[in-house]
Amino acid sequence: MIRNFLGSITRNGISLLGTALALAGLVLIVCLVLIAMLGYEGGPYLGILTYVILPMIFIIGLVLIPIGSLLHRRKLRRMEGGEDVPALPVFDLNDEKTRRWMLVLFGATIVNVVVIAGATYKGVHYMETTEFCGLSCHSVMQPEYTAHARSPHSRVSCADCHIGTGADWFVKSKLDGSWQLIAVALDLYPRPIPTPLHDLRPAPETCEQCHWPTKHVGDKLRIFRHYEEDEQNTELTTAMLLRVGGPGTGIGDGSGIHWHVSPDVDIRYRSDETREEVWEIEYANADGTEKHYSVRRAPEEGGTWRSMDCVDCHNRPTHIYESPGPAIDTAIANGRIDRGLPFVKRESLRIIQAKYDSHEAARGGIAGELAAFYAESYPDLATARADDIAAAADALGDIYSVNVFPQMEVWWDTYPDHIGHEQSDGCFRCHKRSMRTAEREQVSDDCENCHILLAEEEENPDIVSVLNPE
Repeated sequence: MIRNFLGSITRNGISLLGTALALAGLVLIVCLVLIAMLGYEGGPYLGILTYVILPMIFIIGLVLIPIGSLLHRRKLRRMEGGEDVPALPVFDLNDEKTRRWMLVLFGATIVNVVVIAGATYKGVHYMETTEFCGLSCHSVMQPEYTAHARSPHSRVSCADCHIGTGADWFVKSKLDGSWQLIAVALDLYPRPIPTPLHDLRPAPETCEQCHWPTKHVGDKLRIFRHYEEDEQNTELTTAMLLRVGGPGTGIGDGSGIHWHVSPDVDIRYRSDETREEVWEIEYANADGTEKHYSVRRAPEEGGTWRSMDCVDCHNRPTHIYESPGPAIDTAIANGRIDRGLPFVKRESLRIIQAKYDSHEAARGGIAGELAAFYAESYPDLATARADDIAAAADALGDIYSVNVFPQMEVWWDTYPDHIGHEQSDGCFRCHKRSMRTAEREQVSDDCENCHILLAEEEENPDIVSVLNPE
């Protein structure tokens, strides 16, 4: 009987194809795993091949083997004299040869189970790596991956925030990923990727796993350097105390910016889908105080109610895109752009805000425009300081390449940052005079609730000398 079973496998094309696929998949998986163990890094596509594609081929091969065998038996039964062929294989365990073959099949099954289990585990683990998320769909996720790599959370994997623990979020993420795969394959994905993500896991399950929400931070000194658009690129300094604050020791005595996330405070708001326009706010305190604020012309329907948490202000904690002005200021302060080049701040802003078709086109256009300006306006300097001009162009090209992504239609203002009120209304989405209760009580718009200016765009302010004596 075992001979008939083996014959039904080896005498039909489907089972032979399945055997070939299974063996090829197994051999390639083992070889690629050994190569990876030896330290070879083949990029994201090697991981996809090893832990996703080849295991699928291996499983398909295993499934084809019994299917081919059953179809072969059905064919034999339909032939003349095939009535004696059993529909399913029969194994007589009283026969010693059959028992030996059964042991072989049992051993092969154990190997198959181990391979499938190991590949499944490694496949799931690999699909949660940052490299898989950011590099597998390179053109689609390039903006997010580039921003993540430069962020304070660059060592936090995508899955820690976007998936996290628990089977429900895992299943949901894989279902979403299936559609994303189809969208990428059929070029159906939006450009740019829309934000905010309305199905992002709540902050207590992400941010607060590392950050201590009940910590009272107090005031933090911040010093900003800004360069004017004049010929000397005059350096101006702003110094401020950020009143980060935090929860207090009793009900309602929290202070500063982080008062919003005090455990005894509950804030909900209704806004449009972008969360840029806030129409209503509901505030409740642990002592029973409740207030309802709204703008005068708030729409009666539509929008989304949401409980305020970390990402309502820190909406870009990882995927951070700079504005052109501050990015150029940083490059000048770090010496990547020579401040001694006349009007370099003004010209850098003008050139870098132009639209280019690609990063390569941007680098060429920036270098050409900057060189042309100095050749026309300062011909002697253009010759004497050609290297400094080229270095400035390289720095501008780098700034452009990590903030603007033409193929995904990501421009300087695509993803506003709600921290402060430089790139967007930020704080003023809620803290504005039009946001009032029925009794006309206004949500405070006092700037000093959040920061105290010690110096504002001053040349060599005294406070900096006091704080950093030489």
